[in-house]
Amino acid sequence: MLSLRLRRKPAQSKLSKFNRPNKTAIVTLKSLTPVQRVEERYLSFSIDISVVAGGFWWEGSQKTKDGLGTERIPPIDLNQKKLDLLVQALGPAYLRVGGSEADKVHYFTTSRTPSDPAPLIITQQIWDALHQFVERNQLGFMFTFKYGLFNRKQHGDWLPEETQGLLQYCRQKGYKIDVCELGNELNAYWAFHGIRSQPSANKLAKDYDRFCRLVRMVSPDSRIAGPGSAFWPKLGETIRPFSNITTHLLANMEERLDIIDWHYYPFQSKRSPVRTRTATLEKVIAPSSLDDFEQYARQLSRWRNKHQPSATLWTGETGSAQCGGQAKLSDRFASCFWWADQLGRGALLGQTTMVRQSLIGGDYALINRKTLKPNPDYWVSWLWGKLMGQEVYKVECFDPDIQAYCHSGKKEGKCTLLIINMTSKPKRILCHNFGAKKKRFEITAASLTSKKVRINGAKPKFNNGKVKLRDFPKLSKLNLVSPYSINFWCFEHQTTLKETNNSPSNEVYSAQPTPAKINNVIPLYPDEEIKPDTVPAPAPINVISLASDAQNTNED
Repeated sequence: MLSLRLRRKPAQSKLSKFNRPNKTAIVTLKSLTPVQRVEERYLSFSIDISVVAGGFWWEGSQKTKDGLGTERIPPIDLNQKKLDLLVQALGPAYLRVGGSEADKVHYFTTSRTPSDPAPLIITQQIWDALHQFVERNQLGFMFTFKYGLFNRKQHGDWLPEETQGLLQYCRQKGYKIDVCELGNELNAYWAFHGIRSQPSANKLAKDYDRFCRLVRMVSPDSRIAGPGSAFWPKLGETIRPFSNITTHLLANMEERLDIIDWHYYPFQSKRSPVRTRTATLEKVIAPSSLDDFEQYARQLSRWRNKHQPSATLWTGETGSAQCGGQAKLSDRFASCFWWADQLGRGALLGQTTMVRQSLIGGDYALINRKTLKPNPDYWVSWLWGKLMGQEVYKVECFDPDIQAYCHSGKKEGKCTLLIINMTSKPKRILCHNFGAKKKRFEITAASLTSKKVRINGAKPKFNNGKVKLRDFPKLSKLNLVSPYSINFWCFEHQTTLKETNNSPSNEVYSAQPTPAKINNVIPLYPDEEIKPDTVPAPAPINVISLASDAQNTNED
């Protein structure tokens, strides 16, 4: 009998509505010994196979069909100088090419004639252009190979012909695939391709073993990732014992995986036929919406330790909302908060790489596909890449309104503290053990639904194809963060904690007049006008805080 796993919300305390947020938060660096280390290409991104090859995509679609959008688009032109400059500003990174149509696409190297009336084909021209894009922008490359078995009778008898042909072509051309995976969200085949297409863990393990042996024979320098399982907010792998196959798959595999990866979206767009947490403005800025990620990341870590202890952990696909993102929300400032938090939280939980869906294409894209203009999340990603290093430190913060994370800086002897304020109140931050504060970078916007952000009060712009940290005005070293803001504080720390001052920062800040409120929202800058209809008053919500890690700048 199938059962649906639902978690009940904890009962809210009757006294919680009387709790008033503290105006001061204390953040403490617990140790200079790193608790985790991420890859240099930690912040990575994807281009969906539908965008690469010209399949069915989300922009313009109001609903879904077989897990896809309803509008077919032309293949993307990857040979665009502006796109190269935008990508290079985010590097180093991996580019993943996968997505739902990865299991339906046909390769130019196969001798089989597609039976589809309008087949999706990766032509030789598309494949060559993709590798040229990867090489030109010095990206690592991750590719989702076709599983494509939609009948139970076929499971356990996966044939390697198509994958082998594409791998051999890459070897002949000198193309490198850094990471190979088989199939897209194999535990969700039932949702995308029908109930009868869902493979069992036992048979899928046999197919994955065959895939691993093939890749190691034909492309021995490639790493192998799997199983790329989809996890839903509140439900995890959803229906058991039917689709919660990840732990059983790992237990039944004979071959070794290099990477355990999984897919997770904290929200669903209104296109999605099944919604466990619909993307709304209220939910997107609620810290409690961010907690499921930690639960499932810890679950994957336990399964890895038990079945594949030598594998690293990747979040192989993530975006703000399933099914293309939510229009007029995933591409707005409000979306920056979950993304900044998941970057910090994921690193602290041992995820060595975080693959963002998507680089370009869809409402959740970092870059608008039609205009090539950066969306707000792009600038969070850019600052993270400039300021956050690979070493992850443990920090402590008991303020429920503040999320805090700390990484090493890009230069030795420095660290960066990421501070996320998801409330309409400014916060005074007192820092313990971080050392001397050097620089501050603060991301804000005129409203939560704004398409434009400011860094230190200035709109980020590319000048001659580049944007640099020194382009932005310097903020004072006062220990105040704005309402609804994402902050990167750069420190030059001491060699050991014993050499630092263990008392809170004694920096003082000048008293400033309280700005006028509009709809209970404080303008982020005195000279800004906030329209009452663009920023709603925040709803009273329970907030759960996680204290963690951040880091520093390579442009002093």
